[in-house]
Amino acid sequence: MRVEMLPYLLAVLVLVVGLYAIVAKRNVIKVVVGVLLLDYGANLLLALVGYRPSGRGAPMAPILTGGESAAGDLAARAVDPLPQALILTSIVIGLSVAALVVALAIRLYEKYGTFDTDLMRNLRG
Repeated sequence: MRVEMLPYLLAVLVLVVGLYAIVAKRNVIKVVVGVLLLDYGANLLLALVGYRPSGRGAPMAPILTGGESAAGDLAARAVDPLPQALILTSIVIGLSVAALVVALAIRLYEKYGTFDTDLMRNLRG
């Protein structure tokens, strides 16, 4: 395994842990944490996909300041801005989804008095 693949594997690991928490856990709070982990893992994976390593120095913002003569250097070293924009949008959406899911968990606890989904299924009310 190459060292360059390690961040991608860790991002996929965060995604898998989040998916496991959503599917396998009975506690509503653990499911909420799984949803958040899934969101953070997707953001991390998008950030890793948008990163472009270059052999000629550090990556730079895609802003052309040197005219046409610097366009070749910019094309070789610039970072793709589309994944960054997608991540910012995803963070805002993830925050609103997290607030909604936490509010639903609080309402479920107020109604049933427990966070265990199996006990919620058995209770009638």
